[in-house]
Amino acid sequence: MASNRPRPASTTAEQPGGGNRRDSATPSGGSKSQPSPASPRGSGGPSGGQQNARTNAARKKAAALRAEQARRDKRRQIFGWSAGIGSIVVLAVVVIVLVVTVGSDKPSATNSSSDVATSTLTGPQGPEGIVLEQGTVLAPVTAAANGETVDGVKCEAQEQVVYHIHAHLTIYVNGTMRPVPAGIGIVEPQNSSAAGQPEMDSATECYYWLHTHAQDGVIHIEAPNSATYTLGNFFGIWRQTLSAAQVGSASGKVTAYVNGKPFTGDPATIPLTSRADIQLDVGTATPAPQKVDWSISQL
Repeated sequence: MASNRPRPASTTAEQPGGGNRRDSATPSGGSKSQPSPASPRGSGGPSGGQQNARTNAARKKAAALRAEQARRDKRRQIFGWSAGIGSIVVLAVVVIVLVVTVGSDKPSATNSSSDVATSTLTGPQGPEGIVLEQGTVLAPVTAAANGETVDGVKCEAQEQVVYHIHAHLTIYVNGTMRPVPAGIGIVEPQNSSAAGQPEMDSATECYYWLHTHAQDGVIHIEAPNSATYTLGNFFGIWRQTLSAAQVGSASGKVTAYVNGKPFTGDPATIPLTSRADIQLDVGTATPAPQKVDWSISQL
């Protein structure tokens, strides 16, 4: 027998387009649940503002570290420069002390640039790099001092090196060169040159502080202390006369030049300075002053 009870309404509603929608039953006395709002992008991490702040802080810290490193490098560089400058100053002081103590045989800037002579001596080169003087010597060495002290200048077994310089002397008598011989101031000279070579004397007894090794006009000033020695001191050791009217055995007016310039005083007072070019003209003929080429020598 057919039942007359009405059929319950279907809980499935037909949706447009042929689809069905099922409504969930709501429990009695309960409230219908609402969907949770969607979480914003980036949920669970710092916001964009926080991230930028951290990045900027990191950049500032890195910049500070770089600046500190640069300051350290600069301090090291300055310290290195200071140490280097200090070493240079110490070295300079040591060099100055050595120069003052040991002396020098090099010319001063004044001496090397003050020679105004326009002509240079020529001739065969001697053993010291200076041209040999040609002709008959003004006076032999046989009458020279033989070891006794002369005007405070001593004769010693060894050449002195504390004060060591060189000067040059050229003598003309009536226009003719009269060489300065080797061996002045060298007691018992002995030729130490090889056979066939120009004479170069060394001492078997002693050396005066002023002496000549070769016939090149070079006067060696080798003394135990720095002092002003004169041409008169040298002629005293040579035992020859030197005045305004006589040089050795040659008499007449004496015209003197020092570094190409006239010297009007007593020729015996001419100082023997480093690389001084001294010329004495005896008589009426007065050759123009000449100089030697020191640059090719080791003096």
